Amino acid sequence: MPTIPKDLKYTDDHEWARFEADGTVTVGITAHAQKQLGDVVFVDMHLVGKEVEAGEAVGTIESVKAVTEVFAPVSGEITEANPALAEEPEEVNNDPYGSWLFKVKPVTGASSDHLLSAGEYAKLIGA
Repeated sequence: MPTIPKDLKYTDDHEWARFEADGTVTVGITAHAQKQLGDVVFVDMHLVGKEVEAGEAVGTIESVKAVTEVFAPVSGEITEANPALAEEPEEVNNDPYGSWLFKVKPVTGASSDHLLSAGEYAKLIGA
């Protein structure tokens, strides 16, 4: 059974979201998603500086099995992509909760009500 950190929020698309003290949201993929993907070989987060809507595709992760889209958990501006993953995308395999993909600054009034708690996410994946 994968670890599901209780201090994070989750999407039903298997992203995690950490709400930071500075108001930004750090986003990555869950251990469950990483396990389903297999070995990650390429990460492309290409919307830095763009305004996105919650649920909008903001990049892709390529593994030995598939290419999958990554979605914004909240509406806002993509402020940063993790530069380390351009050189070492396999870090997502080693530590999916420590290897963030991108950061978003939510727009004023952006809702996070649709995000799942750790318990709700565990039920979603049958953990």
